[in-house]
Parts: sequence; structure tokens; C-alpha cells
Amino acid sequence: MIRVENIHKTFILHQQHGVRLPVLADASLTVNAGECVVLHGHSGSGKSTLLRSLYANYLPDSGHIHIRHGEEWVDLVTATPRKVLEVRKTTIGWVSQFLRVIPRISALEVVMQPLLDLGMPREASAAKAAQLLTRLNVPERLWHLAPSTFSGGEQQRVNIARGFAVDYPILLLDEPTASLDAKNSAAVVNLIHDAKARGAAIVGIFHDEGVRRQVADRLHPMGMTA
Repeated sequence: MIRVENIHKTFILHQQHGVRLPVLADASLTVNAGECVVLHGHSGSGKSTLLRSLYANYLPDSGHIHIRHGEEWVDLVTATPRKVLEVRKTTIGWVSQFLRVIPRISALEVVMQPLLDLGMPREASAAKAAQLLTRLNVPERLWHLAPSTFSGGEQQRVNIARGFAVDYPILLLDEPTASLDAKNSAAVVNLIHDAKARGAAIVGIFHDEGVRRQVADRLHPMGMTA
């Protein structure tokens, strides 16, 4: 599902006299369907850079990122912006701890939106969103309120529900359990297990060792030699 081949990424700090900061060098990675690979390494080892490159938020300087998209393989390093948007819509899901939404949009609508974008009927989209919000322990009394009024933990769970709404073939998880208590972390772990069971290829960053042990099929060491 994912084949990363020898990617390099160097950041140029223009506000610091053009200092060059190499982050990834010859980074390679393969992830199969139904597998969860956890990026593992110290701060600054390139975990977030690699994860963002897999979502085409960062463009590597060289190398290839091949993604299985329907019946074709797409290289995100050379893909057009239109193709990247197409891949994000149907193939790659991004789940993080941060929620950025338009004010006054209800939590239920936030979670429904990716499903509506794919043409799912409104009633079915609402049912799927309600199921996810329930699993993530978001009280029903909050569903029709704007998440901008929620606590940080509640916003995080709404964002996780949105990320899992579509059964994406590929999921990228950026610290989804950060700041969650044990009960809600367990709910996220169960969602990850369900995604693996249906065949999703998952790449994630988890600083919580307990969560890492529960979800990882293998650890991928990061660093300049990764």
C-alpha cells in the first residue's frame, strides 16, 4: 500500500541566514495492508517530516513515495496538486490531536463532512458520525454544538472521529492519543484495531509506550540513517 524509496528532505531556514537543516536522508519504508508501522526515534529524528511527506504536506527533495490508489500506484513526489487532492479524498486519511474547524459548525457535521464529500446519503453519514462520537465518549448533548466551544480533549475526540469516518485504505496517525485519559485512549486503540482488521495500512507516531505496544506490528527506527 505504501512504498517510500530513498527520500531526502532538507529545510532551509531563510530567517537564519539560509542555514540548511537536513532531516531525512535515504529514508525508505514499506507498509502492507492490515499493518500498523510506528515511526520511532528521538525528537528531531524526522518522524513528523516523514509522516507529513506521506500526506504530501511536505515535498521531498528527492526519492519516491508510491501510494496504492485504487487500481494504480501514485508517486506523491511527482503527483499534480489535483491528483494529491484526489488521493486525500478517497485513499489517505490524516488523524491528529488538533481540530481546526469553521466556527458554528456542529460536531456531528464536522464528523459527517468527509462522508458527505464522497456522496454518502445524509442520513447514513449522520448515523456513522453518531456511532463514532459514541465510541469516543463524546456526550450526545454536545453533538449539535460547535466544537470551538469544547474542551481540548473533546475537540481532540471529535477530530479523531472525523479521521476515522471514511474507511480509508491508508491512515496516517499523528499522536492521536496525546493528552487523552486511559478510557479514551483505549477507544482510539480499538478504532485502530478495527481499521487494521479491514485491511488499512497505518503509519503512526505514538509517544505513549503502552499505546505503541498495543497497536504496532513493528517499529520503524528514524534518524539520518533511517
